Amino acid sequence: MLDVAVQREAGWPELDWEALAGKAAVAAVTQTPFGELASGPATIEIAVRLTGDDEVRQLNAQYRQKDKSTNVLSFPMIAPDLIESLTQNSDDGEVLLGDIVLAQGVCAAEAADKKVSVENHATHLIVHGVLHLLGYDHLGDAEADAMEAMEVAALQTLGIPDPYLVRED
Repeated sequence: MLDVAVQREAGWPELDWEALAGKAAVAAVTQTPFGELASGPATIEIAVRLTGDDEVRQLNAQYRQKDKSTNVLSFPMIAPDLIESLTQNSDDGEVLLGDIVLAQGVCAAEAADKKVSVENHATHLIVHGVLHLLGYDHLGDAEADAMEAMEVAALQTLGIPDPYLVRED
């Protein structure tokens, strides 16, 4: 089963972030071959931190050598080649899949630009982050297309429209 813990800093809207992040994580995981992680005997832990742009900029500089803020960072704790073994584990222990960090200012600005709610955009970013924790990436066109398709499918299960469609408002 998935256990998603959320830590929210000031500036983020008052929402049930634990429920939102939990639903986003389950939606993301079930779009992958690792869907069993959502309901298996082991507790798969994901930590989500909702923080400010400055903290995300510092993390981005420290871990990715990019001295700027970004919308979401993911910090996997399991090597991609070991994730499949988690689905075959009958142990009821706990495994930390990784951490996801969202930047409030960037998320709010992107949501406004896309004319979507911060809630829906943050949900998309959490889905995106979970897929990174599972080893998915978007470095090449084929990888990006596959990852975006999983994101769109996951968001659809949550009633959130395709975030990659160009809006003509």
